[in-house]
Amino acid sequence: MVTIPRQSIVSATVSMRVLVYSDDASTREKVRLAIGRRPAADVPLVEIVECATQPAVIKRLDSGEIDVAVLDGEAVPAGGMGISRQAKDEVYDCPPICLIIGRRDDRWLADWSRADAVVAQPLDPMALAEAVADLMRRRSASRISSH
Repeated sequence: MVTIPRQSIVSATVSMRVLVYSDDASTREKVRLAIGRRPAADVPLVEIVECATQPAVIKRLDSGEIDVAVLDGEAVPAGGMGISRQAKDEVYDCPPICLIIGRRDDRWLADWSRADAVVAQPLDPMALAEAVADLMRRRSASRISSH
């Protein structure tokens, strides 16, 4: 029988890494502020990892260290929709993705991208925090069930 020290279990749930991708620093800041340190009382603290380029996002997702990703669908030159679709196709155990879309009419493109959650601009901080918290819960549940 393998015994896992209690401290290891506690430290594993102290925080979750949330990747925030946008080429626009002000968009990343709005997302970071909306999520805060803890988007809901029943989820762990958040450690924000900011990325401004597609290669940086893919590298971070491939590392396996990201728990949830928030991608800007309007980013250039690589939009979050394409990155989401690529990640869902190529990244092993891809974390849940929240996609920020420019218009509500772009929801069909978000479906194409296989994003797990969608939030439209202008950003509603409460809606974004709720979406991220839900994805954090899903990620935690999937990790518990896979062990």
